[in-house]
Amino acid sequence: MPRGSERMRMSPRCIFLPQFLHPRGSHTAATVAAAAAGTFVPPCPPPDPEKVKELQRFISLSKRLLVMTGAGISTESGIPDYRSEKVGLYARTDRRPIQHVDFVRSAKTRQRYWARNFVGWPQFSSHQPNAAHLALSSWERLGKLYWLVTQNVDALHTKAGNQRLTELHGCMHRVLCLHCGEQTPREALQDRFEALNATWRAQAHGVAPDGDVFLTDDQVQSFQVPRCATCGGSLKPDVVFFGDTVDHSKVDFVHTRVKEADALLVVGSSMQVYSGYKFILAAHEKKLPIAILNIGPTRSDRLACLKLDFRCAEFLPLVAPQ
Repeated sequence: MPRGSERMRMSPRCIFLPQFLHPRGSHTAATVAAAAAGTFVPPCPPPDPEKVKELQRFISLSKRLLVMTGAGISTESGIPDYRSEKVGLYARTDRRPIQHVDFVRSAKTRQRYWARNFVGWPQFSSHQPNAAHLALSSWERLGKLYWLVTQNVDALHTKAGNQRLTELHGCMHRVLCLHCGEQTPREALQDRFEALNATWRAQAHGVAPDGDVFLTDDQVQSFQVPRCATCGGSLKPDVVFFGDTVDHSKVDFVHTRVKEADALLVVGSSMQVYSGYKFILAAHEKKLPIAILNIGPTRSDRLACLKLDFRCAEFLPLVAPQ
């Protein structure tokens, strides 16, 4: 399971190797990703200057601002989320994310997952930070962002330059052996997939939020999955699947950051997943002011002193931290 990615005692950060063309397509993955940007963002009004001023005041009063981000900050980079109204995975399809127990117990489930991930990886790995990610990175450089906790596994905050960062649910750019625990870059695994499946072909039937695509059962039957090069164990993305739990040391680390903070800003998250929501509850118990920037209602709205329904990448760059 993922270990703490916190800067004070971080595990290795995501490693990025050169991009390449999708082996099954005629367009670059970056082109496809750019075309998808905006497709998965729910409709909302343009930024309200008065609301910008309200968030400006909220941030200016903070000396140790903790920010928690979710999938809604990455939809404008072309990565779909699960819960957005009309455009999230749950609204568009009847498909549901893979469960941890199924992945661990079933070789067929691992085969299906890795086939889908193999096809989706070139596009997923090509996604780039948008203006919201870059704004938060600039806040850190200016000393205004005390700590950033992300529920996302897309590595876009790392690409944007954030270092005071905890990846609560891990990172798709790392692969973990379930037997010996060795971590390797996901990009390196792509070459092994290619070598084992030189004649394998599959056409995707839609994009999922966490780096994979939709394939039929018939398409994945002949797909070959490599095993750990060190011990022969089964490989898993270094992320927390649904039904799994976040490592206790990482949870404790984030609770400490909440205790040290004097304000909390939620960006692009409905806070439906308890592994993130519990930190909002802890901040509320500590009587920290809480602000939320997210299109649509969240589980934490009743706890917030400021709720903003706007696009993250349009709104955050308008706020100049002081």
